[in-house]
Amino acid sequence: MKPFKGQFTQQEPIPKAAIDMAVNVLNSGRLHRYNTLANEISLTSELEVAYAHFQGARYCLACSSGGYAMSLAMRAAGIKPGDHVLTNGFTLAPVPGAIAAVHAKAILVEVTDGLTIDLDDLQEKAKQGARALLLSNMRGHLSDMTEITRICEEHDLILIEDCAHTMGAEWIGKKSGNFGLAGCFSTQTYKHMNSGEGGLLTSDDPEFMAKAILLSGSYMLFDRHAAAPDIEYFNEVKLEAPNMSGRMDNLRAAILLPQLEELYKNIIRWNNRYERIAQHLEQSSIVKYSSRPDQEFYVGSSIQFNIPTFSRENVLNFLKQTAGLGVELKWFGDDNPVGFTSKYSSWQYLEPQSLPKTDEILSTLFDMRIPLSFSIEDCEHIAQIITHCAQSIVMENA
Repeated sequence: MKPFKGQFTQQEPIPKAAIDMAVNVLNSGRLHRYNTLANEISLTSELEVAYAHFQGARYCLACSSGGYAMSLAMRAAGIKPGDHVLTNGFTLAPVPGAIAAVHAKAILVEVTDGLTIDLDDLQEKAKQGARALLLSNMRGHLSDMTEITRICEEHDLILIEDCAHTMGAEWIGKKSGNFGLAGCFSTQTYKHMNSGEGGLLTSDDPEFMAKAILLSGSYMLFDRHAAAPDIEYFNEVKLEAPNMSGRMDNLRAAILLPQLEELYKNIIRWNNRYERIAQHLEQSSIVKYSSRPDQEFYVGSSIQFNIPTFSRENVLNFLKQTAGLGVELKWFGDDNPVGFTSKYSSWQYLEPQSLPKTDEILSTLFDMRIPLSFSIEDCEHIAQIITHCAQSIVMENA
């Protein structure tokens, strides 16, 4: 089998329009979002208006990261130290980290083999007095949002959506991030728009967003936000909200604005690559790939699959073989964190919790980024390597 020579961490170049806009910001020296001339709207505020329009939300706040957006959302929603916040047992560390940042208690919920939150376990744990659900759309997999909304309404749960992997995704025509109080988005390098680091928070609730803007570090300059509630909502809380600085700057906004214009085109490009890999995996009798539900419009910037028959030894051998042929896979079943990948049992700042269903799924779960720097032919090659290595290990065990 011919090795793959591409780089799984190589993003496409920042568009020229974004580079030109960023250079203009640098030449101006006005990088801070509130460093504006009279009657001037900052680029950060322009980004907020543009993203609110894209999202179909009333309000938007640009901030320093997606993780900051989540912790900010919980503070603005009134989550207090010791409050119970439900979240997926299968997610990335910034999600429980955001809960820890507000000194709340994370209650982990089992996941399904479709990699979405287990609705039966959610229903049971929602009965135990939780204040909120921080729903992680992990690796771009949308849960049944109709049922999620019903459960949250039944148990009076505040719903905050982690949409780091679902920017532009939809459930029955409604955008991810628009089902609860707030949607939290990331513009970190490996997400759907790339500013190195960055986050966006959206909501239709004026009281919530006024608090969020004040908490983000607006000082008394909240009237310079163009995608914000009316001033009356700030007057009620402006002296009560502490400054927890986490603002986005004009340089990152300049990098993002032109990318937003290209986002839908890039989603189609991601999905074309994703579908080509998925077609190969579906043909394998060894690899288990779960097809996506019809109600979901997804963004295929990564792909996941299981090989349920593999032992731990098989898994490690498989990772060694694929890496030897140039294919970089992540394994979510390892008890030790590796890079960005970690299992819930390694988050020792949380109380120990037992998730046997999640453990079984993660024990043979593999994950792979699909950067747009890959061609369709690259994706075909990668899929062939994955199925070849899986078949090779099965034959070794025969």
